[in-house]
Amino acid sequence: LIFSVPLPQVLRRKIKKLTYQDRNLLEFELLLSEIEFRLERTPVEESDDEVQHDESPTGKCVAPIFDRKLRNFRAMEGVPMTFSCKVVGIPVPKVYWFKDGKQILRKNDHYKKIREGDGTCVLHIEVTNNDDDGNYTVMAANPQGRISCSGHLIIQTGPLRNRMTPMIHSQRVRARIQEVEEGEPTQERFFRPHFLQAPGDMVAHEGRVCRLDCKVSGLPNPELMWLINGRPIYPDVYHRMLVRENCVHSLVIDPLKQDDAGTYTCIASNKAGQSSFGLELRVVEKEMKQAPQFVEKLQNTGIAEGTPVRLECRVLGMPPPVIYWKKDNDTIPHTKARVSIHQDATGYVCLLIQPTRKEDAGWYTVSAKNEAGIVSCTARLDIYAQWHKQVPLPMKKAPRQGSRYAVLTGQGLDIKSAFPTTDNSPILFSSSPVEAQLESEEL
Repeated sequence: LIFSVPLPQVLRRKIKKLTYQDRNLLEFELLLSEIEFRLERTPVEESDDEVQHDESPTGKCVAPIFDRKLRNFRAMEGVPMTFSCKVVGIPVPKVYWFKDGKQILRKNDHYKKIREGDGTCVLHIEVTNNDDDGNYTVMAANPQGRISCSGHLIIQTGPLRNRMTPMIHSQRVRARIQEVEEGEPTQERFFRPHFLQAPGDMVAHEGRVCRLDCKVSGLPNPELMWLINGRPIYPDVYHRMLVRENCVHSLVIDPLKQDDAGTYTCIASNKAGQSSFGLELRVVEKEMKQAPQFVEKLQNTGIAEGTPVRLECRVLGMPPPVIYWKKDNDTIPHTKARVSIHQDATGYVCLLIQPTRKEDAGWYTVSAKNEAGIVSCTARLDIYAQWHKQVPLPMKKAPRQGSRYAVLTGQGLDIKSAFPTTDNSPILFSSSPVEAQLESEEL
């Protein structure tokens, strides 16, 4: 499809100075530009994607912008072919595809159109033929405006030297057009935004601060718009947009949440045009954290010297805390003689001293620390000296040899004659062997 368009005199003079090959390249690019220009101003049939626009959109709107444009291809007949681009805007733009200026409708099953959530748009041809040779244009539109870009497809049926159709390199053509336009008189000079620095895909941790920094140039100073999964981000208690004097713009998210994961797009715009970049942000889920707390604390203890002692407590926390022991503000090493430290998964903590000595007496402190905090408790250990007391000897039974008075009688002393008794008087002394007395050995 070829249009005849009158060129300004300045452009004509510039074109005459170009070489034959460059002239063909420039004229071909101008042809594509004319196709796009007319398509953007021509009524089109309804888009066959699922995007719908309100008649009166609310909130801030941004005209469509291409984050990635169509490219030119050369392919052999019969092979599959795919055109791909990426477009963003607020609200999400509708997308229309054209071949040689004619809209490709849904009923044309030779082409397969795909629309992805991050703004990527695809036109796929499963099996190419000679009729697929031509210019392909994609147009994106929302209530703020229309934008389009084109790519050329050459179907190869013979050797490359038999086909003289020029393939256009987009950067080279843009440089040529810029060279042509420089000859035009301008009263005021504008420069479209250009990102000097932009972050790539990122991984950040939930609950922490996430900062997306970029540096952009342009005249006048561009305004920036941030989007997540195609939806605009507005400043609130969790999102802040900062601008520094060196043209560095930042999107600060504090704290980061799981909902903040997704595709981020930054659009910079001014009077001269727009520019954008995108990235993927993945949020790593944080662990559940809980500061340590004592379920059972240390207790004051007194023990005799030489006896083993256990200083016990129970502490819980997430993640499991690290335990530290101190005696009178001096750290107790794990390798200290007679001292062993124990801890299990239930939170039980024990300091075992065996055997104890007088120098073990003092104040003992146990501390539990993890990422969420630290907690301590203290108890007193007293050591008593071991006293050796004299124990009384046990009472013994005297041998049954008669009474001590019987022994005296045997030595010539007549106890009964010395102490006469009557029949009615009680018996004060008995020499009967039946009589048994318990006597101390000291008697």
